[in-house]
Amino acid sequence: MILKHLSIINYRNIPSCELDLSPKINCFLGMNGEGKTNLLDSIHFLSLCRSYSTSQDSLCILHNQDIMSIAGLYENEDGTAEDIHIGIRRGQKKVVRRGKKAYKRLVEHIGLIPLIMVSPADQLLISGGSEERRRFMDIIISQYNPVYMESLLRYNKALLQRNALLKEEIAPDPEMFLLWEEQMAKEAEYIYQCRSEYIKDFTPIFQKFYNHISKEKETVELRYTSHCQRGPLLEQLTNDRFRDQAVGYSLHGVHKDDLEMLLGGYAIKREGSQGQNKTFLIALKLAQFDFLKRTGSKTTPLLLLDDIFDKLDAERVEQIVSLVNNDIFGQIFITDTNRDHLDSILQKSKGDYRIFHVKNGEVTL
Repeated sequence: MILKHLSIINYRNIPSCELDLSPKINCFLGMNGEGKTNLLDSIHFLSLCRSYSTSQDSLCILHNQDIMSIAGLYENEDGTAEDIHIGIRRGQKKVVRRGKKAYKRLVEHIGLIPLIMVSPADQLLISGGSEERRRFMDIIISQYNPVYMESLLRYNKALLQRNALLKEEIAPDPEMFLLWEEQMAKEAEYIYQCRSEYIKDFTPIFQKFYNHISKEKETVELRYTSHCQRGPLLEQLTNDRFRDQAVGYSLHGVHKDDLEMLLGGYAIKREGSQGQNKTFLIALKLAQFDFLKRTGSKTTPLLLLDDIFDKLDAERVEQIVSLVNNDIFGQIFITDTNRDHLDSILQKSKGDYRIFHVKNGEVTL
């Protein structure tokens, strides 16, 4: 999949932008805060119907404006075109169109344009709560398995209903609890199976990328943990119902799953240096790309690299540059404040490229 043309109106700090893009490497050069990341974020929005950095669509509209619009003209690997448009008006739901037809359910769009984004915000995968690591799994699985997203939505609805019952002052009918608990347990079984299979298949790919970047200086591991590993979830929910009522929410379920990230057998959160953390995160995302390319919609995902070279030594930067120029990658979007990093990539690149300069929301060649 190739993004040929990008059109933006009132997205974050970008008032207006029309870009014809390279089918291989697109570089956005500028100082921090000028709008480079917002350009990548708009491309992420076109693929996944949401910003990479916020779940509040209203925050994506330029200050003092009422509407924002993003449009992308894509070309499939068979030469056919895809025209995607997203519009948001303050106080209203976003509208996503494929061609001239608006989606009734946004979940139908997920996976059409596979995409991986690497960003400084990824540090939350290591330092943040378990919800960040669950989202890491969910975003990829949803791009190649639409049934998974549907199951996740049903699970979350049942969880919301059970939590509402837990908060009621007068204890509801136990049959009401059981109704939602059975729904949670049914969906959890499928979600757990999908996450387990994903991590099992994904981990060797991740380790391969980490070993390449670090030149095998360290060993890394991913370990998936879930309440479903303790036995049937329905039993855990019914047995702990009174305890859950005491705290007012559900203590067990796949909404508590986590992904342990280990360096040398210990949590990287405690053991890793800044460079090791950055290497870990970049390897995770490049492995996601490789995995999604193999299992997704059989089209090469877009790769978005936002300020990835900061806090890395020259040796690791060189290894990443060699990876980025590998033929497994298709269209790439890169931001940086340092022209030297971009030049090192472009000098080794065999394909077409374009460099855009970004300043105060304005983009020029």
